[in-house]
Amino acid sequence: MGDSISSTPIDKTERIAVDTFAGKIHVEWDPTAAVTPLGQLAFFIDFLKTGGIYDPWVADCPLHYTSPNAPEKRDLLGTVLLSVLAGHHRYSHITNVRSDNVNPALLGMTKVVSEDTVRRGFKQMDEPAGASWLTEHMRRCYEPLLCMPWIMDGDTTVKPLYGKQEGAVLGYNPHKPGRPSHTYHSYLMANTRLVLDVEVQAGNKTATCYSTPGLWKLLERVPRRFWPAFFRGDSGWGTDGFMSQAEEKGLPYLVKLRLTKNVRKLIEKAFNSNDWVDAGQGWEGVEETLQLMGWLQLRRVIILRRALTGDVAISLKQKEQMELGFVETAEVAKRYEYAVLATTLNEEILTIAQHYRDRADAENVFDELKNQWGWGGYTTRDLKRCGLMARIVALTYNWWSLFVRLAHPDKHLEAITSRPLLLHAVGKQTSHQGQTMVTITSTHAKSEKAQRVLDEISRFLAMLKTTAEQLTPSERWRRILSRAFSKLLGGKPLQAPELLPLWCG
Repeated sequence: MGDSISSTPIDKTERIAVDTFAGKIHVEWDPTAAVTPLGQLAFFIDFLKTGGIYDPWVADCPLHYTSPNAPEKRDLLGTVLLSVLAGHHRYSHITNVRSDNVNPALLGMTKVVSEDTVRRGFKQMDEPAGASWLTEHMRRCYEPLLCMPWIMDGDTTVKPLYGKQEGAVLGYNPHKPGRPSHTYHSYLMANTRLVLDVEVQAGNKTATCYSTPGLWKLLERVPRRFWPAFFRGDSGWGTDGFMSQAEEKGLPYLVKLRLTKNVRKLIEKAFNSNDWVDAGQGWEGVEETLQLMGWLQLRRVIILRRALTGDVAISLKQKEQMELGFVETAEVAKRYEYAVLATTLNEEILTIAQHYRDRADAENVFDELKNQWGWGGYTTRDLKRCGLMARIVALTYNWWSLFVRLAHPDKHLEAITSRPLLLHAVGKQTSHQGQTMVTITSTHAKSEKAQRVLDEISRFLAMLKTTAEQLTPSERWRRILSRAFSKLLGGKPLQAPELLPLWCG
């Protein structure tokens, strides 16, 4: 006998008796029941509608069909949104969205489209128009925050690939050497964890020269008075090409330098200096000036060092990477790890060192987007659709992060925590006498907390809607951001900047 499943037609109305330790029970299937595994999504949809950010996103989408049988843009984009929110990483996972018989209608959709429909739709979309559309709507998320002093973080992360994709070439890939990859050139607003923009490029395009065009294009959309207080980047940005452009355009910067031969000579020169001062968290710092070969001018640099302790201090790897030639090699010798920063900022060493340490939060954003959202997947053969999905994932991440911050303004909750708490729950929809109700059953240990939080968010959004006639869409959005970042803003509401071209109202 084979192991194949019988092809005998099943009577879907038939009940099946199952013997359990609680006695015999009867099981039946109801594939048409109005249920959803994302029972609490209605609150997020309320946030999107009240904030006035979802309908313009759908309306502005540069996707145009000519066939009368083609799907509606709202159905295609809604399907993608539901897939990303559910934590999917592959187009093939979109099939799971079809089991949701509640939320598609709440998003104004008429049906859930297939994964092939999504792929084909993005394939025919004009690439520059699609990039402009998504970048503009990402800007709508953070634009009112530009009136406060802010810091821009720039970085590039690597996405390993396992198929035959356009741009899948060998490049810098420290975790999987020899594996083809794409590079994600990203720009973030520090302390908010909001993504300003992301570009997907080939795996061998990790250098700063491939990032800077996108950076300047992004800043060109912002009036000069609302530019960041300074730009912050790792050693990839510590090149004369970027620093010269930043100096020419008047963008202050704080970047790390690679420990090249001449940089090490500078460290050797400063080693026995008496000017080392406290730089916080066990670090010492000293200020110097440096002009490397190829640099057109002297630049201010901050040398930081921290004494190594324990096994790290005597490991061969640390000796090779951090021990300088002039340092004594005796076992009792003190060994240091070093970092050299180049900057146009005028702050003291302690402040500059802390500024650079704060940059570590950007790595948390990359980790969340790659491992908890869709940056690790949604791959197609062409680079265009990979770029579109990267921006859609980043935009959805921004929306969800802002929604969650309404519940927890004091801190950022990552998706691995916030989605099970505020999204996942069994929801059953019923209708009676023209009234629709969604009954939520959450299995989360903190379900009562989630209920209180979502109720509070709902009351806040209802308050905004009661004053909708007095508030423009941009004013409502500023109030949402004021609440979401109340800690960052010190409790002060965001004001409408005079010269910032606000996206609505």
